[in-house]
Amino acid sequence: MKILKVSIIIVLFLVSAASLIMYSFYRYNNKETRTLTDADRKKISGSFIKLSQGITHYELGGPENGQPIVLVHGFSVPYYIWDPTYDFLVKQGYRVLRYDMYGRGYSDRPKVAYTQDFYNSQLLELLQQLKLQGKVTLAGISFGGAVVTNFSCAHPDLVNKVILIDPAYDMKKPAAPQYFTLYNEAVNSDERVKGQMDDFRYPKQHPNWAKLYKPQMRYEGFRNALISTLYNYNNNGRASNACLNSTNKPVLLIWGKFDKTVPPRFSDSIRSVLKTDFFQVDDAAHLPMIEKADTVNAKILSFLKA
Repeated sequence: MKILKVSIIIVLFLVSAASLIMYSFYRYNNKETRTLTDADRKKISGSFIKLSQGITHYELGGPENGQPIVLVHGFSVPYYIWDPTYDFLVKQGYRVLRYDMYGRGYSDRPKVAYTQDFYNSQLLELLQQLKLQGKVTLAGISFGGAVVTNFSCAHPDLVNKVILIDPAYDMKKPAAPQYFTLYNEAVNSDERVKGQMDDFRYPKQHPNWAKLYKPQMRYEGFRNALISTLYNYNNNGRASNACLNSTNKPVLLIWGKFDKTVPPRFSDSIRSVLKTDFFQVDDAAHLPMIEKADTVNAKILSFLKA
Protein backbone atom coordinates (compact mmCIF):
# COMPACT_ATOMS: atom_id res chain seq x y z
CA MET A 1 0.00 0.00 0.00
CA LYS A 2 2.85 2.31 0.90
CA ILE A 3 4.52 1.62 -2.44
CA LEU A 4 1.26 2.49 -4.24
CA LYS A 5 1.02 5.83 -2.42
CA VAL A 6 4.61 6.67 -3.23
CA SER A 7 4.02 5.75 -6.88
CA ILE A 8 0.95 7.97 -7.03
CA ILE A 9 2.87 10.87 -5.48
CA ILE A 10 5.69 10.43 -7.98
CA VAL A 11 3.26 10.32 -10.90
CA LEU A 12 1.46 13.44 -9.67
CA PHE A 13 4.77 15.23 -9.23
CA LEU A 14 5.90 14.31 -12.74
CA VAL A 15 2.59 15.38 -14.24
CA SER A 16 2.70 18.69 -12.36
CA ALA A 17 6.31 19.29 -13.38
CA ALA A 18 5.55 18.50 -17.01
CA SER A 19 2.50 20.79 -16.95
CA LEU A 20 4.56 23.60 -15.46
CA ILE A 21 7.27 23.16 -18.08
CA MET A 22 4.71 23.14 -20.89
CA TYR A 23 2.98 26.23 -19.52
CA SER A 24 6.28 28.07 -19.10
CA PHE A 25 7.26 27.14 -22.64
CA TYR A 26 3.89 28.44 -23.84
CA ARG A 27 4.25 31.73 -21.96
CA TYR A 28 7.76 32.24 -23.28
CA ASN A 29 6.79 31.65 -26.93
CA ASN A 30 3.30 33.16 -26.92
CA LYS A 31 3.17 36.18 -29.22
CA GLU A 32 -0.45 37.11 -28.46
CA THR A 33 0.04 39.57 -25.61
CA ARG A 34 -2.38 42.33 -26.65
CA THR A 35 -6.06 42.87 -27.40
CA LEU A 36 -6.85 44.63 -30.67
CA THR A 37 -8.51 47.97 -29.83
CA ASP A 38 -9.79 51.10 -31.56
CA ALA A 39 -6.64 52.87 -30.37
CA ASP A 40 -4.53 50.37 -32.31
CA ARG A 41 -6.65 50.82 -35.42
CA LYS A 42 -6.22 54.60 -35.40
CA LYS A 43 -2.56 54.01 -36.25
CA ILE A 44 -3.38 51.74 -39.20
CA SER A 45 -3.99 52.78 -42.81
CA GLY A 46 -7.19 51.71 -44.50
CA SER A 47 -10.78 51.83 -43.27
CA PHE A 48 -12.89 49.92 -40.77
CA ILE A 49 -16.52 48.85 -40.80
CA LYS A 50 -18.70 47.09 -38.23
CA LEU A 51 -20.29 43.88 -39.48
CA SER A 52 -22.44 41.36 -37.59
CA GLN A 53 -19.44 39.35 -36.34
CA GLY A 54 -17.15 42.29 -35.66
CA ILE A 55 -15.05 45.00 -37.26
CA THR A 56 -13.50 44.41 -40.67
CA HIS A 57 -10.39 46.20 -41.93
CA TYR A 58 -10.57 47.09 -45.62
CA GLU A 59 -9.34 49.40 -48.35
CA LEU A 60 -11.50 50.64 -51.22
CA GLY A 61 -9.97 52.61 -54.09
CA GLY A 62 -10.61 53.72 -57.64
CA PRO A 63 -13.52 55.66 -59.16
CA GLU A 64 -16.98 54.95 -57.76
CA ASN A 65 -18.29 54.09 -61.22
CA GLY A 66 -15.38 51.74 -61.96
CA GLN A 67 -15.92 48.04 -62.53
CA PRO A 68 -15.82 46.45 -59.03
CA ILE A 69 -13.13 43.92 -58.16
CA VAL A 70 -12.64 42.26 -54.76
CA LEU A 71 -9.25 40.84 -53.75
CA VAL A 72 -9.34 38.06 -51.14
CA HIS A 73 -6.10 37.18 -49.38
CA GLY A 74 -4.80 33.76 -48.33
CA PHE A 75 -4.76 31.65 -45.19
CA SER A 76 -2.80 33.92 -42.86
CA VAL A 77 -1.23 36.86 -44.73
CA PRO A 78 -3.66 39.82 -44.67
CA TYR A 79 -4.61 42.19 -47.46
CA TYR A 80 -1.16 43.65 -48.07
CA ILE A 81 -0.46 40.45 -50.01
CA TRP A 82 -2.30 42.18 -52.88
CA ASP A 83 -0.25 45.41 -52.92
CA PRO A 84 1.03 45.19 -56.54
CA THR A 85 -2.34 44.05 -57.93
CA TYR A 86 -4.37 46.57 -55.94
CA ASP A 87 -2.24 49.55 -56.97
CA PHE A 88 -2.22 48.47 -60.60
CA LEU A 89 -5.99 47.95 -60.88
CA VAL A 90 -6.80 51.23 -59.15
CA LYS A 91 -4.57 53.06 -61.65
CA GLN A 92 -6.42 51.27 -64.45
CA GLY A 93 -9.70 52.79 -63.26
CA TYR A 94 -11.27 49.81 -61.50
CA ARG A 95 -13.13 50.06 -58.21
CA VAL A 96 -10.98 47.78 -56.06
CA LEU A 97 -11.79 46.38 -52.62
CA ARG A 98 -9.47 44.34 -50.44
CA TYR A 99 -10.06 43.35 -46.84
CA ASP A 100 -8.69 41.36 -43.92
CA MET A 101 -10.67 38.22 -43.23
CA TYR A 102 -11.76 37.78 -39.62
CA GLY A 103 -8.88 36.70 -37.44
CA ARG A 104 -6.24 38.20 -39.70
CA GLY A 105 -4.59 41.58 -40.01
CA TYR A 106 -6.58 44.23 -38.17
CA SER A 107 -10.05 42.70 -38.41
CA ASP A 108 -11.73 41.33 -35.30
CA ARG A 109 -11.03 37.80 -34.11
CA PRO A 110 -14.41 36.44 -32.92
CA LYS A 111 -14.44 33.23 -30.90
CA VAL A 112 -16.58 31.19 -33.30
CA ALA A 113 -16.10 28.32 -35.72
CA TYR A 114 -14.39 29.59 -38.86
CA THR A 115 -16.55 27.80 -41.42
CA GLN A 116 -17.40 28.40 -45.08
CA ASP A 117 -20.64 30.12 -44.07
CA PHE A 118 -18.72 32.36 -41.67
CA TYR A 119 -16.34 33.57 -44.40
CA ASN A 120 -19.16 33.88 -46.94
CA SER A 121 -21.17 36.02 -44.54
CA GLN A 122 -18.29 38.42 -43.95
CA LEU A 123 -17.81 39.01 -47.66
CA LEU A 124 -21.54 39.26 -48.36
CA GLU A 125 -22.09 41.81 -45.58
CA LEU A 126 -19.09 43.81 -46.72
CA LEU A 127 -20.41 44.02 -50.28
CA GLN A 128 -23.86 44.99 -49.04
CA GLN A 129 -22.70 47.71 -46.66
CA LEU A 130 -20.18 49.25 -49.06
CA LYS A 131 -22.82 49.17 -51.82
CA LEU A 132 -20.53 48.32 -54.71
CA GLN A 133 -22.34 48.90 -57.99
CA GLY A 134 -22.99 45.95 -60.28
CA LYS A 135 -21.70 42.41 -60.20
CA VAL A 136 -18.20 42.00 -58.79
CA THR A 137 -15.16 40.18 -60.09
CA LEU A 138 -13.67 38.10 -57.28
CA ALA A 139 -9.95 37.33 -57.08
CA GLY A 140 -8.55 34.91 -54.51
CA ILE A 141 -5.01 33.82 -53.71
CA SER A 142 -4.34 30.43 -52.07
CA PHE A 143 -6.97 29.91 -49.32
CA GLY A 144 -8.67 33.01 -50.69
CA GLY A 145 -9.18 31.02 -53.88
CA ALA A 146 -11.28 28.51 -51.95
CA VAL A 147 -13.23 31.36 -50.32
CA VAL A 148 -13.88 33.00 -53.69
CA THR A 149 -14.91 29.70 -55.28
CA ASN A 150 -17.37 28.82 -52.53
CA PHE A 151 -18.79 32.35 -52.34
CA SER A 152 -19.41 32.34 -56.09
CA CYS A 153 -21.29 29.06 -55.75
CA ALA A 154 -23.39 30.42 -52.90
CA HIS A 155 -24.09 33.82 -54.52
CA PRO A 156 -23.67 33.48 -58.31
CA ASP A 157 -26.04 36.40 -58.91
CA LEU A 158 -23.49 38.77 -57.32
CA VAL A 159 -20.47 37.61 -59.30
CA ASN A 160 -19.25 38.65 -62.74
CA LYS A 161 -15.90 36.89 -63.19
CA VAL A 162 -13.53 34.85 -61.02
CA ILE A 163 -9.73 34.97 -60.75
CA LEU A 164 -7.94 32.17 -58.91
CA ILE A 165 -4.23 32.38 -58.13
CA ASP A 166 -2.60 29.17 -56.84
CA PRO A 167 -5.88 28.34 -55.06
CA ALA A 168 -6.13 25.96 -52.13
CA TYR A 169 -7.66 22.63 -53.13
CA ASP A 170 -8.61 20.11 -50.43
CA MET A 171 -8.55 21.24 -46.80
CA LYS A 172 -8.87 18.28 -44.48
CA LYS A 173 -9.20 18.44 -40.70
CA PRO A 174 -5.94 17.58 -38.88
CA ALA A 175 -5.88 14.21 -37.12
CA ALA A 176 -4.58 15.65 -33.82
CA PRO A 177 -7.00 17.11 -31.24
CA GLN A 178 -7.61 20.83 -31.76
CA TYR A 179 -6.18 21.84 -28.36
CA PHE A 180 -2.92 20.09 -29.26
CA THR A 181 -2.68 21.94 -32.57
CA LEU A 182 -3.38 25.24 -30.81
CA TYR A 183 -0.58 24.60 -28.33
CA ASN A 184 1.80 23.57 -31.09
CA GLU A 185 0.96 26.74 -33.02
CA ALA A 186 1.69 28.86 -29.93
CA VAL A 187 5.07 27.38 -29.15
CA ASN A 188 6.17 27.29 -32.79
CA SER A 189 4.96 30.72 -33.86
CA ASP A 190 8.41 31.63 -35.17
CA GLU A 191 8.12 28.75 -37.62
CA ARG A 192 4.87 30.24 -38.90
CA VAL A 193 6.73 33.45 -39.68
CA LYS A 194 9.67 31.72 -41.33
CA GLY A 195 7.31 29.58 -43.37
CA GLN A 196 6.02 32.62 -45.23
CA MET A 197 9.31 32.80 -47.10
CA ASP A 198 8.68 29.38 -48.65
CA ASP A 199 6.01 30.99 -50.81
CA PHE A 200 8.67 32.68 -52.91
CA ARG A 201 10.86 31.29 -55.67
CA TYR A 202 13.59 33.73 -54.58
CA PRO A 203 12.94 34.59 -50.91
CA LYS A 204 16.08 36.75 -50.61
CA GLN A 205 14.44 39.25 -52.95
CA HIS A 206 11.78 39.90 -50.28
CA PRO A 207 13.76 40.63 -47.07
CA ASN A 208 10.94 42.54 -45.34
CA TRP A 209 8.18 40.01 -45.93
CA ALA A 210 8.44 38.34 -42.50
CA LYS A 211 8.61 41.74 -40.81
CA LEU A 212 5.29 42.74 -42.37
CA TYR A 213 3.70 39.54 -41.09
CA LYS A 214 4.60 39.80 -37.40
CA PRO A 215 2.42 42.71 -36.13
CA GLN A 216 -0.88 40.82 -36.52
CA MET A 217 0.50 38.02 -34.32
CA ARG A 218 0.59 40.28 -31.27
CA TYR A 219 -3.19 40.38 -30.94
CA GLU A 220 -5.30 37.74 -29.22
CA GLY A 221 -7.31 35.49 -31.50
CA PHE A 222 -4.97 35.22 -34.49
CA ARG A 223 -3.82 31.73 -33.59
CA ASN A 224 -7.34 30.52 -32.81
CA ALA A 225 -8.62 31.84 -36.15
CA LEU A 226 -6.00 29.88 -38.09
CA ILE A 227 -6.55 26.64 -36.21
CA SER A 228 -10.34 26.96 -36.23
CA THR A 229 -10.14 27.38 -40.01
CA LEU A 230 -8.10 24.19 -40.31
CA TYR A 231 -10.68 22.24 -38.31
CA ASN A 232 -13.89 23.79 -39.61
CA TYR A 233 -13.53 24.97 -43.22
CA ASN A 234 -13.29 21.48 -44.77
CA ASN A 235 -12.99 22.45 -48.42
CA ASN A 236 -13.54 19.73 -51.04
CA GLY A 237 -11.63 20.94 -54.07
CA ARG A 238 -13.30 18.80 -56.69
CA ALA A 239 -16.84 19.48 -55.48
CA SER A 240 -16.37 23.22 -55.02
CA ASN A 241 -14.76 23.69 -58.43
CA ALA A 242 -17.42 21.60 -60.12
CA CYS A 243 -19.99 23.83 -58.44
CA LEU A 244 -18.24 26.95 -59.71
CA ASN A 245 -18.25 25.44 -63.20
CA SER A 246 -22.03 25.06 -63.03
CA THR A 247 -22.40 28.84 -62.57
CA ASN A 248 -20.87 29.45 -66.04
CA LYS A 249 -18.66 32.29 -64.83
CA PRO A 250 -15.52 33.21 -66.79
CA VAL A 251 -12.58 31.94 -64.70
CA LEU A 252 -8.91 32.88 -64.93
CA LEU A 253 -6.62 30.35 -63.26
CA ILE A 254 -3.06 31.53 -62.60
CA TRP A 255 -0.34 29.29 -61.18
CA GLY A 256 3.32 29.73 -60.29
CA LYS A 257 5.34 26.98 -61.96
CA PHE A 258 7.50 26.42 -58.86
CA ASP A 259 4.76 26.59 -56.20
CA LYS A 260 5.57 24.23 -53.31
CA THR A 261 2.71 25.38 -51.08
CA VAL A 262 -0.03 24.31 -53.50
CA PRO A 263 1.84 22.39 -56.22
CA PRO A 264 0.89 22.98 -59.88
CA ARG A 265 -0.41 19.42 -60.23
CA PHE A 266 -3.59 20.63 -58.53
CA SER A 267 -4.25 22.82 -61.55
CA ASP A 268 -4.93 19.61 -63.48
CA SER A 269 -7.42 18.50 -60.83
CA ILE A 270 -9.21 21.83 -61.00
CA ARG A 271 -9.30 21.97 -64.80
CA SER A 272 -10.73 18.46 -64.97
CA VAL A 273 -14.02 19.85 -63.61
CA LEU A 274 -13.75 23.62 -64.18
CA LYS A 275 -13.43 25.42 -67.50
CA THR A 276 -10.71 28.07 -67.14
CA ASP A 277 -8.35 30.37 -68.95
CA PHE A 278 -5.18 28.79 -67.55
CA PHE A 279 -2.00 30.84 -67.24
CA GLN A 280 1.21 29.37 -65.85
CA VAL A 281 3.81 31.83 -64.56
CA ASP A 282 7.38 30.73 -65.13
CA ASP A 283 10.07 31.45 -62.54
CA ALA A 284 7.51 32.11 -59.77
CA ALA A 285 6.30 30.10 -56.79
CA HIS A 286 3.13 30.51 -54.66
CA LEU A 287 2.83 34.29 -55.07
CA PRO A 288 3.24 35.00 -58.79
CA MET A 289 1.30 38.27 -58.54
CA ILE A 290 4.19 39.57 -56.41
CA GLU A 291 7.19 37.84 -57.97
CA LYS A 292 6.07 38.52 -61.53
CA ALA A 293 3.74 41.44 -60.97
CA ASP A 294 3.96 42.95 -64.45
CA THR A 295 3.29 39.64 -66.17
CA VAL A 296 0.37 38.72 -63.93
CA ASN A 297 -1.15 42.21 -63.97
CA ALA A 298 -1.10 42.23 -67.76
CA LYS A 299 -2.90 38.88 -67.87
CA ILE A 300 -5.49 39.98 -65.32
CA LEU A 301 -6.16 43.19 -67.27
CA SER A 302 -6.61 41.25 -70.50
CA PHE A 303 -9.05 38.88 -68.77
CA LEU A 304 -11.05 41.74 -67.28
CA LYS A 305 -11.39 43.50 -70.61
CA ALA A 306 -12.37 40.36 -72.55
